[in-house]
Amino acid sequence: MNIGREVIRLGEVDSTNTYAEGLAENGAMHGTVVIAESQTSGKGRLGRIWISPPGGIYMSIILRPRMELKDSTLLTMMAGVACCRALRDATGLDIRIKWPNDLIVSGRKLGGILTEVKSREHRIEFVVVGIGINVDVLSEGFPPEVREIATSIGNEKLREQPKDALLRALLNEVDRWYDIFMEKGGRPVLKEWRRFAAMLGKSVKVTVGKEETTGIAEDIDDQGLLIMRLQSGILRKISAGDLTILRQQ
Repeated sequence: MNIGREVIRLGEVDSTNTYAEGLAENGAMHGTVVIAESQTSGKGRLGRIWISPPGGIYMSIILRPRMELKDSTLLTMMAGVACCRALRDATGLDIRIKWPNDLIVSGRKLGGILTEVKSREHRIEFVVVGIGINVDVLSEGFPPEVREIATSIGNEKLREQPKDALLRALLNEVDRWYDIFMEKGGRPVLKEWRRFAAMLGKSVKVTVGKEETTGIAEDIDDQGLLIMRLQSGILRKISAGDLTILRQQ
């Protein structure tokens, strides 16, 4: 096992991703993991803050893959597959993946993944994969504005969960799927990702800034871009945005 051979545990930190980036800049080895009890400025997508109260798993993994920069987006898909499999096996919950990087259960957000890449001249120097999972965060532990859209394993199972066991399961699956990705490429990762996808075949809305696009989530392409079928029938690829699964009327 390469991922998790070195684990750095912290109490409160601004961001595990920021901390891990500093370690990577100074030569930290592939597979180093940074874990914190809480974050004051956890990183979310699109510059947002990831709410990180005590009771969650907040970790960042340093990777040094030999791969082209254009394929680095698939590392997020790989991490999503690994997390989904580990948590489903450990909890029995019907956890799904919502493009591009959310883990959801019962229609609410359980966790998320943020991949940050340091490159030079199209060559990857290192990658930091940040993973946040709401484990024993009670509903009242979330800010009022996210209580309706967020959940935790404890809320769904109605009892506390052994965080160390979940952490081991997560690291084992990330290690396994990283090896699969490096050995066999993106095809097996994308195949498994589709199996857990929450939105394929459904009506969705994708918001990028003030622009909204609605249609059917048809598939993802070989780079993990979302393929949407618009009302006109045209297929459109979308590289980023906030996806909402629309209720059927």
